[in-house]
Amino acid sequence: MALVGEVFVADVLGKPVLDPSGEEIGKLRDIAVVGGGPFPRASGLLLERKKSVLFLPWKDVSIFNRRIISSHKRESELAEFSPSHDQLLIGKDLMDKQIVDIDGAKVVRVNDVKLAEEGGEACVTDVDVGVRGILRRLGVERRGEAFFRTIRHPLRHQMISWSLIQPLHEKLDRLTLAVPRQALSEIHPADIAQIISGLSPDERKGFFGKLDLETAAEALHELEPEVQADLITDMDKEQAADVIERMPPDEAADVIADLPLEKAQEILGLIEKEEAADIHELLGHEEDTAGGLMTNEYLAYPPGITVRETVAKFREEAAEIEAVYYVYVVGDETLLGVVGLRDLILEDASKTLGEIMHTKLITIRADANQEQVAELISKYNLLALPVVDDENCLLGIVTVDDVVNLLLPPASRRRRRRI
Repeated sequence: MALVGEVFVADVLGKPVLDPSGEEIGKLRDIAVVGGGPFPRASGLLLERKKSVLFLPWKDVSIFNRRIISSHKRESELAEFSPSHDQLLIGKDLMDKQIVDIDGAKVVRVNDVKLAEEGGEACVTDVDVGVRGILRRLGVERRGEAFFRTIRHPLRHQMISWSLIQPLHEKLDRLTLAVPRQALSEIHPADIAQIISGLSPDERKGFFGKLDLETAAEALHELEPEVQADLITDMDKEQAADVIERMPPDEAADVIADLPLEKAQEILGLIEKEEAADIHELLGHEEDTAGGLMTNEYLAYPPGITVRETVAKFREEAAEIEAVYYVYVVGDETLLGVVGLRDLILEDASKTLGEIMHTKLITIRADANQEQVAELISKYNLLALPVVDDENCLLGIVTVDDVVNLLLPPASRRRRRRI
């Protein structure tokens, strides 16, 4: 076999290729590879000779390493290179392309490509996404390595195995890791959102489509509003409704509000009536108010049930709610009191909620502004603030997480439009 050991492509591009008599027949311009197996395999070399590009089939390569590249054939026996639909060129099609790095939760660039022997053939086994690859292409890897060693920051190899990359295909614009849905679901939604944000619009759609519905719903809220709208607008309306349905009502309302009106109404029409009603209710509030911040997902029980009964209900219902900090005590829709989770654990299980609830309530009206919301939560160290109407009926709650979002730059905030 021509290749012995491993070779980084940046080390050999531009090197002379010799014929059997030692005469130069051209300089290595690129390496063609084909798919069809676990690793792309080298199919030939592109040689630059004066104003033409010759093709040397891999079977006619006699030696291929960092120092010597030689051919069994002479220049006169080589044909000009003709592009083939089943071939990709390492330099042209793989170098500088981007990869979704799941482990690092980011998009990285291919700085170099490694060829090694696999199954008796020269194959692309890894891509280099680190500083070493850049230095190697500049021809200063050794000097760079020495420099980083002197500052006690040794250069590490940052390689991604080709076994984690999707198969080759035509018109490759970007490489993406072939990661199972289960692996994606284990990544934090904020990290998934970071990955999606680094992709082009078309690539976002493909990547987002690989996520299971639960993961997609969690990741969607972490994205910028315009990216959310683009993803949902491009999706099939039934699939979009399935994703929206799995989001907390306040987050769903944020996404719906940024969609074109027709698309928003289509999706709302496909969502279960009760959940659609919750979203409609939230969309009715101005964005810069307590009503615009609140969620109408919370736990509320009548004052007459016991602590034991409350705990049993809590175990059944809390899993469906994103954030639970308190249990609210409600009679005829009127807010009567609040019970902290600590009290539910420590109080006598036979007592009723009415007996243990706190009645000195801090509440806010739906039309209060965001600054008033933040002030009350901060002043009284609340994890959630009940939002009520003029009759003291509980409309929803604003959580401390919502107040943290107020501190984010304006571009990151969700703007809600009435529908």
